[in-house]
Amino acid sequence: MRADRPGTVIGPGIPELTRENAVPSLTVENYVKTIALIAARSPTAAPVGTGELAQALRVSPGTVTGMLKTLSEANLATYTPYEGAQLTGAGRRLALKVIRRHRLLELFLARTLQMSWDEVHEEAENMEHAASERLIDRIEAFLGFPAVDPHGDPIPRADGSLTEPEGSPLSQCPGGQRFRVVRVMDQDPAFLRYLSEIALELHAGGEVLENRPESGAVVCLLGQRSVALGLAAAAKVLVQILPE
Repeated sequence: MRADRPGTVIGPGIPELTRENAVPSLTVENYVKTIALIAARSPTAAPVGTGELAQALRVSPGTVTGMLKTLSEANLATYTPYEGAQLTGAGRRLALKVIRRHRLLELFLARTLQMSWDEVHEEAENMEHAASERLIDRIEAFLGFPAVDPHGDPIPRADGSLTEPEGSPLSQCPGGQRFRVVRVMDQDPAFLRYLSEIALELHAGGEVLENRPESGAVVCLLGQRSVALGLAAAAKVLVQILPE
């Protein structure tokens, strides 16, 4: 059954967004945000595949295909079967608004309620669709117009601009290199708790003692403690190289 109001359901779980000035639903916002985040991790401008989206959103590929068609009809994304989807200008602007809300809420929760960086992601996920733009602007001003969230991810500005922080994967740093952590790319709570346990949090400094690809590990000196980190985990930690 087709609903007359924008944002309600057309078919099996697919919201209507084809009418002009329709208010994006929670599902639509999650899709455009996820497409933008996956695309940002890619070194090329290739479309985001339906399988990758399905895995990230924990839904079936068929559900993703149906939703991508809806986004295409709403001019939020272009969808090519067997290739994937890319956001349009309107889709990217919406995605950046949602990402901005999410990251400012994460930082607000961390600073005002002292929630740990492994707790704020899920809470911000629950809040990001309900927060108004006026509230988000107030939060940004209250926090002093911050550049990054608790994980080092850049916070989009109100005008939609975004500056990606520079950083190199810790996995690529040679022995003897001093560094400072500027961003963590994986926000899985268990991974973040592990980084906290070894004192490899945002802004933490250290030195690479050994980087041995053949053994699959990077050994770092963090304070007075020597810690071995697998290359796959170290690749998710971006660092600023410090002068000798």
